[in-house]
Amino acid sequence: MPTLADVASRAGVSKATASRALSRAELVAPATVARVLAAAQELGFVRNRAASHLARGRTGIVALVVPTLENTFFTPIIAGAQARAEAADLQLTVAVHPIADEAELAGLTRLATQVDGLVLVAPRGPDALVRAVGALVPTVLVDREIAGMESIVADTASAFGALADHLVGAGHRSVVYLGGPDGSWQDGQRAAAVAAATHGRADLHRLGPFPATFAAGTGAVEDVLASGASAAIPYATSVGLGLVFALRARGIASPGEVLVSAERLVADAIGGDVPAIDVDGEEVGREAMAALVAAMAAAAVASRPGSGSDSDEAVETSQRRLPVALYWPGGGGVRTPVPSSSRSS
Repeated sequence: MPTLADVASRAGVSKATASRALSRAELVAPATVARVLAAAQELGFVRNRAASHLARGRTGIVALVVPTLENTFFTPIIAGAQARAEAADLQLTVAVHPIADEAELAGLTRLATQVDGLVLVAPRGPDALVRAVGALVPTVLVDREIAGMESIVADTASAFGALADHLVGAGHRSVVYLGGPDGSWQDGQRAAAVAAATHGRADLHRLGPFPATFAAGTGAVEDVLASGASAAIPYATSVGLGLVFALRARGIASPGEVLVSAERLVADAIGGDVPAIDVDGEEVGREAMAALVAAMAAAAVASRPGSGSDSDEAVETSQRRLPVALYWPGGGGVRTPVPSSSRSS
């Protein structure tokens, strides 16, 4: 089996130059890169990426931690993160940890010793516990904000508020909000936005907490009907689907008698005038992974001898909110973007 030394000899360069040409081509003259690549192809040399990463003191593996695999909201986030990881020559692994209590810290600590960084989806755990996990390796938090931690959030709170405002403007005087899991950061943000949009304008009924499941939606139908609300805003798409199914099973038109908001693909499938929220989960995953790659690079520079960095010195972090689009039925398919925001701490 050909070795890197063989490639270097065939190309007429040093082993170090051949290594750089294959892993960091931008640091080597184009003509030299071409010779090294040609030599590698002629010899049938395949670079051992794992060995290359380990030689630089890295594993080349990053982890995306989600609280469950039952919530389909996480699926496109995983896809987007994986695409961005591959572009950075990294392998993505997915781990399931709710991060709800300290008993999980031991398992997460073991995971952190095997990866270079974490993309953390932790909607419910205590701030102190999430911070402890984030201190293990470079970490980016997704769909939640904690002071001092890098985060990427889909600004669904603004979208939910705008949706509630639209429903009231369309004549709905009683709205029900089906809340998410107890302690969920995003649920608190969304509930507050819906309450602010309906305050003094319509009756707001809050139900829950509910897990993000179809069964939770079917189980909530009696309480929704008892509220007398003409419009329902579910925390999660799966809950809304369950509710629509249960309403129709009782012969209640939805949309029609009870309007249930959804995400765009579901709204198109349900049919009728259903307002929809469009979260680009793949963008969330891509941006989170891009932020992690940058954080890992910064950590690598800071760890070099003579870098002048102080481990006790506060590191500036960024909290970004990505815009979430709304689809207004009867508006010719117009999608109205909700402004995003970002801040540093």
